[in-house]
Amino acid sequence: MKIDAFHYIQLGTVYRGLGVVPDEEVIEMYEGSHVPLEQMSDFYGKSSHGNTMKQFMDIFSLPEMTLLSCVNEYFLKNNIDYEPVHLYKDVKDAIRDVHIKGIMYRAIEADIEKYICYAEQTRAVLAKLADHGKKMFLITNSPSSFVDKGMRYIVGKDWRDLFDVVIVQAEKPSFFNDKRRPFRKVNEKGVLLWDKIHKLQKGQIYKQGNLYEFLKLTGWRGSKVLYFGDHIYSDLADLTLKHGWRTGAIIPELRSELKIMNTEQYIQTMTWLQTLTGLLEQMQVHRDTESQLVLQEWKKERKEMREMTKGFFNTQFGSLFRTDQNPTYFLRRLSRFADIYMASLSCLLNYDVSHTFYPRRTPLQHELPAWSDGPPTFRLPILQEARAK
Repeated sequence: MKIDAFHYIQLGTVYRGLGVVPDEEVIEMYEGSHVPLEQMSDFYGKSSHGNTMKQFMDIFSLPEMTLLSCVNEYFLKNNIDYEPVHLYKDVKDAIRDVHIKGIMYRAIEADIEKYICYAEQTRAVLAKLADHGKKMFLITNSPSSFVDKGMRYIVGKDWRDLFDVVIVQAEKPSFFNDKRRPFRKVNEKGVLLWDKIHKLQKGQIYKQGNLYEFLKLTGWRGSKVLYFGDHIYSDLADLTLKHGWRTGAIIPELRSELKIMNTEQYIQTMTWLQTLTGLLEQMQVHRDTESQLVLQEWKKERKEMREMTKGFFNTQFGSLFRTDQNPTYFLRRLSRFADIYMASLSCLLNYDVSHTFYPRRTPLQHELPAWSDGPPTFRLPILQEARAK
């Protein structure tokens, strides 16, 4: 299901298997469309400590959701009685094993061109930052062999020359909170060394460790650090709340959404939808029968247009960032933990390395101007007719 920033379900986005759950059933199940706070996921978006929901919000969520939906659908179609909790746990454990046992990494390494896109601009942005004296570091949960092969393919054989510190198998988000795990050096053959780490050296690869030791050894602290990640909880949340780092989120879906938002059809639809909403708000004071009929027509049209705008992005769930007029729960958390967000790191190529991103002043509800008395003149036959009468 899709939930907005205020814990309200967007009706029409709740699925059981591959089928939509009727709105009436959703409302009966939740005694409305609001999800109580105690049922939401924990701080890291997981289902734990009595919370019954998990937030799916990164690229790894796609196969997990697909597998859950397809198995659900199979059980339902074949009238197989099952316990949903067991199904969720088994799928979660299977996906965890694919990571922990290295199955996924081996499959990708064996056919890297199939799974990883060569990104010329990735090297360009890293080289640009390095050439201007920026200190760069890589902290990843992936193993060293996988990181090396992937980075050689994406950036080049000399990828390590671009980074001042490289840390693998960091086990984020534990890396940001657990002070007990020291760094270990990994040699060229992938063998772990016993040496006590007194300095993080350029060109070397280190395993595990923790952020507190990282800060001590590098001295990189506070708002002078800009850290990018694609998971708002595992990558960004702790750094924002506990350490004061600046954070940037990588949201690949942003590219396709911006493309849609710049189409003439979307712009015209949204303009009329906003106009129609303003008309409904302003004209609802008229209580006579004829006016009420017009208002009912407008409400019907508004509902249809909201469904249409949802379909522009995704017929099942709509935009990643909005549920009708409200921000999604995902966007609310993204806005809390990320100072900036972009579709790709290569977006930085559009800016000078000394560029400052200033925060936008977002109007509060009481600061918004009243809806204009002079709305656009296009496609307003009903309004014009109503005014003529």
